[in-house]
Amino acid sequence: MSANRIINATINATLDDWIRDEAISFSSGSSEAFGDSIDRAIASLDKSVELLGFGEALHGGEDILKLRNGLFRRLAESHGYSAIAVESSFPRACMVDDYVAGNSQESFEAVLEEGFSHGFGRLEANRELVEWMRRYNADPSNGIKLHFYGFDIPGLALGIASPSQVIHFVLDYIASIDSASGQKHRQLIDSLLGSDFDWENPAAMADPAKSIGLSPAANALRIETEDLIVELRMRRPELLAKSDRDSYLQAVQHAALARELLNFHAASARKSDELYARLLGIRDASMADNLAYIVKRERRRGKVLAFSHNSHLQRGKAVLPWATWWPAGSHLNEMLGPRYAVIGSALGVSKDNGIGAPEPFTLEARLTACPGPARLIPTHKGQGLLASEIASLPTRSGSTKNPTYIPLRPQSFSDFDWLAVLDSTGYSRGGPALGQLDGSKLE
Repeated sequence: MSANRIINATINATLDDWIRDEAISFSSGSSEAFGDSIDRAIASLDKSVELLGFGEALHGGEDILKLRNGLFRRLAESHGYSAIAVESSFPRACMVDDYVAGNSQESFEAVLEEGFSHGFGRLEANRELVEWMRRYNADPSNGIKLHFYGFDIPGLALGIASPSQVIHFVLDYIASIDSASGQKHRQLIDSLLGSDFDWENPAAMADPAKSIGLSPAANALRIETEDLIVELRMRRPELLAKSDRDSYLQAVQHAALARELLNFHAASARKSDELYARLLGIRDASMADNLAYIVKRERRRGKVLAFSHNSHLQRGKAVLPWATWWPAGSHLNEMLGPRYAVIGSALGVSKDNGIGAPEPFTLEARLTACPGPARLIPTHKGQGLLASEIASLPTRSGSTKNPTYIPLRPQSFSDFDWLAVLDSTGYSRGGPALGQLDGSKLE
């Protein structure tokens, strides 16, 4: 961003002046204007940024997903980004990564069905992203190959997953180096795991009494998982010498994720008025740890784009009608400092998602008043604007169909570095019927 634009941000008298002077209008269908808009936004960020978050205002916004795909293409081709991490199961995504690397023998449909959680592999924009990454990696002129990650705790459409997949990943790693130790751990752990059905009972999300998270076997499994982590740490020099750094770190991360899954199941078994807040807090802390691991793994190759709901990637505390918690973005802000930047998204209308025109004087109404159909606007953390004007901004009404839609609030200025604002969006091709979405589980 030019010095003049930065100076303007400090002297704007009103919010409307700021929007008029700072907005960068573009159409995602115009590659030249779109690329130039992205370039200008990236140039304004701290040069130390290793992880860029891009948040979606709701799940299922077709045009936001298209914008994400175009953003990642530009970042990969022009800005040294080597990976994308999405709000999907951390262990499942390994299957998608194998596919985009050209190493998978699985069919495209199987990869998308098994490689994503929450049914996100059925969204056409996600399919297009995966296919583009595979073509990019197959081109020998692209020296740095792209990687695909999930960074969410393993989840299901109606609940949270059994810890068996992540624990068995660790057991397989140990057994590949020390079969006796691997077999010893496996016999004990498998006797405690029991049936995946019992762990994944969807009724447990609504009724703590249906959760097995605090059963004697589950408590014993938590101790055995800690013992696995201790062994990985104690034997680090040996395990690194007998495998390789990436395999070792991947096993350690899976073990840490198994611990968090067990903590999540334990929390779900406790009756509490703060149940959802605690579950979301555990989930987001795990998300942040997974992203920090991904950044560390990619550091020698490139930077990482993280894509998730705004409420997970924002820097400030997440405040929703059903819960208040510290999201992944707030953790990453402390863990990475200026190496983390985040773009939030917003929109004007969406008939498909039950979102009408924003009410007058709301932030969305003011942002969409400048030329579109899309625009990027730096927040400057609200500096140069009257605090009283920001604080008095009314919040627009929500959605009548999609409970995952969260409007902007005054704190959005400090939550995000930039805002990507679209006039409108359709609903995702391939997405579930909107009546099946539950905002408390999917945002």
